[in-house]
Amino acid sequence: MAVPQLKVDAPRVEALASPPAPKVDDAYIDMHAKALSEALHQQRLALYPPVAQKTLRKFTSGEVAKLIGVDDGYLRQLALEEKGPLPETLPNGRRMYSLEEINALRTYLDQNARAGRRYLKHRSETERLQVISCVNFKGGSAKTTSAAHLAQYLALNGYRVLAIDLDPQASLSALHGYQPEFDVQPNETIYGSIRYDDEARHPSEIIRRTYIPGLDIIPGNLELMEFEHETPMALTKRRPGETKFFSRLTMALDEVADNYDVVVIDCPPQLGFLTLAALSASSSLLVTVHPQMLDVMSMSQFLTMTADLLRVVKGFGGTVEYDWMRYLVTRYEPGDGPQSGMVEYLRSLFPDSVLENPMLKSTAIADAGINKQTIYEVSRDQFTKSTYDRAIDAMNKVNAEIESLIKKTWGRA
Repeated sequence: MAVPQLKVDAPRVEALASPPAPKVDDAYIDMHAKALSEALHQQRLALYPPVAQKTLRKFTSGEVAKLIGVDDGYLRQLALEEKGPLPETLPNGRRMYSLEEINALRTYLDQNARAGRRYLKHRSETERLQVISCVNFKGGSAKTTSAAHLAQYLALNGYRVLAIDLDPQASLSALHGYQPEFDVQPNETIYGSIRYDDEARHPSEIIRRTYIPGLDIIPGNLELMEFEHETPMALTKRRPGETKFFSRLTMALDEVADNYDVVVIDCPPQLGFLTLAALSASSSLLVTVHPQMLDVMSMSQFLTMTADLLRVVKGFGGTVEYDWMRYLVTRYEPGDGPQSGMVEYLRSLFPDSVLENPMLKSTAIADAGINKQTIYEVSRDQFTKSTYDRAIDAMNKVNAEIESLIKKTWGRA
C-alpha cells in the first residue's frame, strides 16, 4: 500500500524549523556528564539490586578441579567422605563451590599434602612482592581488560592480590563494582596515600575488599589528576626529607606488602607522574599492544619516552630495574593476515619478550564487559559453548604464562 505524502506549505515549514542549537559550553558538558552518570548509576541499581553490589558466581567441581590442580573424581570422593568444606549440591547432583570454599579446600589439601606439594600459592618471606604494571599510552590497547583478568585469574588461583586503579577514568574500578563519581569519595584513591600534604592516609585505610575473595582494590577517580597537578609545584618547593614523587607509591606499597603476593596496576594512557611512580614501584612490566601498524608505531614512541624518563628517574636515585618485561598482543584475530604478519614482525624483533599466547578478540569478553564483568565472572551457559571455551582458554593461557614468570622470579618450579 502506498504511503500518503504529507503536504506542508512554505509558511508552515518555516514555523516547524528546528530551534536554535544549544550553546555548547562548560554547563552543557556538565549537564551531559551528570545525565550519563545518573543513568549508569540507575543501570547498576537495576543489575545488582537491592544494594547494588556485585557477587561472584559459584564454580562447578570440574572448574574447581582445574583451578586447584586435582582430579574431579578426587573432589567427589572428598565430598562423599565429608572431608574439607562441603559444597552446595544441586537437585541434579552437581556440586557447586564458592571461592571461599575453594580456598578452604586449598587449605585442607595443603595440610594433608605429600612433601613438596603445595596448594596454597602465598609467597614466602624470601619471595618479594610482585608489582606488575600494565602500561602503554595508546588508548584501546586493552590495558584495563588485561589488568582485570590477570588480577582475577591470580585471585581465583589462590594468590593474595591487590589491584590499583591508577587511571583517572577508573574503568578498572567500575568493572569491580565501584562507580567512581558515586562510590569513591575524596581521599579514597591512591592519591590519598601519595599526596604531599598532611592529609595523606595510610594505604590500609583506602584498600577495599572486592566480591572476589583474595582480591582487594584501591579504586580510582578524577581525584588522581591532583597528583599530576601538584607534583610540578612539589618539585620546585621540595621540603627537606620529603619523599620524591617517583618513590611515593613504592613507600605506600611497602606499608601493606606483607598482606599480598601480587599487585596489579592499571596505568593511565599517558606518561605522566602517576605512570612514572608506577614504573618506579614495579617489579615487572606488561606492555599491551594491538597488532596494527599505528598501534605499533605509537608503542615505539612510548618506549622511547619511557626510556628517556626512566634515565631521569635513575639519575635521581629511583629504581628502574625489572624482573621481566613482556609485550602482550591484545584483541588478536588469528584469521586476519595483516595482524598475523604484525605479530610475527614483533616476534622477530623481540623473540624473548613477546608472550607466546595472545589475548584473542572475543565476543564473549566484549559482551561480558557490557555488564561490567570479566570472562571469569560469567558462566558458560550465557554463551555458545565454543565461543565461551575459546575465550576462556585463550585468557587462561595468557595469564598462566604470566603466572609462570612470577613463579620463575620466586625461584619456584
